[in-house]
Amino acid sequence: MNATEDIAWLDSPTALDSCLTRVKAVKSLGLDFGVDFHGRIHKPMAKQLAKLLEPERPLFIEEPLLSEHVEGIKALSQTTSIPIALGERLHSRWDVKPFLEARCVDILQPDVCHVGGISEMLRIARMAEAYDVALAPHCPLGPIALAACVQVDAVCANFAIQEMSLGIHYNVGGYDLKNYTKNPEVWDVSDGMIALPSRPGLGIEIDEEEVRAASNNCLAWRSPHFLGPGGEIREW
Repeated sequence: MNATEDIAWLDSPTALDSCLTRVKAVKSLGLDFGVDFHGRIHKPMAKQLAKLLEPERPLFIEEPLLSEHVEGIKALSQTTSIPIALGERLHSRWDVKPFLEARCVDILQPDVCHVGGISEMLRIARMAEAYDVALAPHCPLGPIALAACVQVDAVCANFAIQEMSLGIHYNVGGYDLKNYTKNPEVWDVSDGMIALPSRPGLGIEIDEEEVRAASNNCLAWRSPHFLGPGGEIREW
């Protein structure tokens, strides 16, 4: 779950209360959880939120600070027992390497579309394994990207969990993960898992007619962002 909406660099501690309330509601259902700070919380508030969450024993906190702040993430990692996850905003093994060398990441989340494909994903996964770091690929995307991630997951000893976009809030207009393919059953989930694809290639068959129909008059997607009251960029 996302931790908070946009909050100030230093805000009222009560701005963190809703996150804790939602976490406790999820735990009451018997579910484990991860909390995504998404880099939109700055260090003064991130330290407080990590401390509040620690007794609830989350699976991880994700991007407690933006990924350019290696030193800040390292300092935060030394004050909490919660595993730290990050990686969706890193674009190569050279971006990943400083975090591994700083020993400040526990779960690495590369995105196959950001790092340039399966080969680089595999290199990053092998680097992470050498540093005893788990692999949890980022993928709030469509079936091709997810199928590529699954190929990596299947051959990595340090694979932990795979993000998938089924039912995610980005999916609007009647489109979801199971669109655009002729074998959508590959994404059927049973006991929290999918079966490994058995077809050739990535294991999916693209419905080219549906892709062409959906591309008509399609507007380019722009990433949402948060601006502060002075017009400053808070999170992009």
